[in-house]
Amino acid sequence: MGKRIITQRRGRGTHTYKVRRQAFKYKLQYPKTLSGEGIVLKLINSLAHTAPIAKIKSGKDIFYIPAFKGMVEGQKINFEGGEIENGNIRKLEGLPMKTKVYCIESKQGDGGKFIKTGGNSATISRIVGEDIFVSMPSKKEKKFNPKCRAIIGTIAGDQRLNKPVIKAGKQYHIKRSKSKLWPRTSAVKMNAVDHPFGSGRGKNPKSKIAKRNAPHGRRVGLLRPRRTGKRK
Repeated sequence: MGKRIITQRRGRGTHTYKVRRQAFKYKLQYPKTLSGEGIVLKLINSLAHTAPIAKIKSGKDIFYIPAFKGMVEGQKINFEGGEIENGNIRKLEGLPMKTKVYCIESKQGDGGKFIKTGGNSATISRIVGEDIFVSMPSKKEKKFNPKCRAIIGTIAGDQRLNKPVIKAGKQYHIKRSKSKLWPRTSAVKMNAVDHPFGSGRGKNPKSKIAKRNAPHGRRVGLLRPRRTGKRK
């Protein structure tokens, strides 16, 4: 008798595959309106994030952002005007070329959506008219509204991958803290009764296109693909 495949077990919605809400209790974005300056109250270690979290106080508002490299508790950061220093939250229109930024807003006032991973940063590459182009960590350029805000500097935690994971048990607990599924068995290595792609004959997954409203047990392979076939 075959067993339920992983997508069926995850689709059931048990705690094994759910995200731990406690781990993601910090919402990383700044308020819609900021003025004057703020102070770094505390640096927090969050298991759900790849970088330390900074607790910032601005007037009566308290918010959380990814800490930049070199941030210390008690440090003051500016929200408008002043010198271009790490940690300051500024609009893209006032920043010079080659400035490193992170936590960039997608739309004006949304609090920052892009570049939040430890050790990452983007660079302002060129300015064309009213549009500002930013070179992302993927080396691709993205166009932003000049009124969008960003934090100057590079996110802390860039050395997190340098420490080797000596044994599999360590990796298991790292993944478990973020509710990541690990270890994960490849479908083509399973038996035929355990997965639609499983069998000993051929190690290439069958070219199946799952229906858009297919149940979790059938949603394997190509899910709503834009195109199929080998690219030439």
